[in-house]
Amino acid sequence: MHISILTFDGFNELDSLIALGILNRIKKPDWRVSIASPTSRVESMNGVVIEGQESLSEASSADAVIIGSGMKTREIVADKSIMEQLQLDPSRQLLGAQCSGTLLLAKLGLLNDLPACTDLTTKPWVQEAGVEVLNQPFFAEGNIASAGGCLASQYLATWIIARLEGKEAAQNAIHYVAPVGEKEDYVARAMKHVSPFLTDSP
Repeated sequence: MHISILTFDGFNELDSLIALGILNRIKKPDWRVSIASPTSRVESMNGVVIEGQESLSEASSADAVIIGSGMKTREIVADKSIMEQLQLDPSRQLLGAQCSGTLLLAKLGLLNDLPACTDLTTKPWVQEAGVEVLNQPFFAEGNIASAGGCLASQYLATWIIARLEGKEAAQNAIHYVAPVGEKEDYVARAMKHVSPFLTDSP
């Protein structure tokens, strides 16, 4: 099982790396989580430089894809050379968007009439793209999900694990990363947001 996290220059560390950490709690030989980027290295909004592990075109064949957010998302959606590499398809992939990543989903024409979640800064741009923005941290329908707010990345990771490995695996992953003394609360909160949107595996 291969999950790609699309990560661009100006990326938000919380969005890409929290999801990466939670998703990697699944310890199975065929479970792989990768950072996909348009260049060999990308720099975060706070100056952290990381190396991409695969190209955007490779991510297009992953079983699940999270589109991370960042400060340069409007530049990215205007870059035809980048957008053409993103051959994403919800009929064969789970697709999740984090904050401004929702704008990419909209510009790729993948949301259709679906409402979506995003952060407050990105909200007007997503609305301009013709998408209804919900005042909630997580929403999913079918194989497409979106989350709004940096720390809502945990809900995207929970959803993907639950869809691919089951609810128990998702609960165990959140339980592991949650603060001591608050683990049950974190698990309950995550499942409260995600469970209403769980459907059969793709």
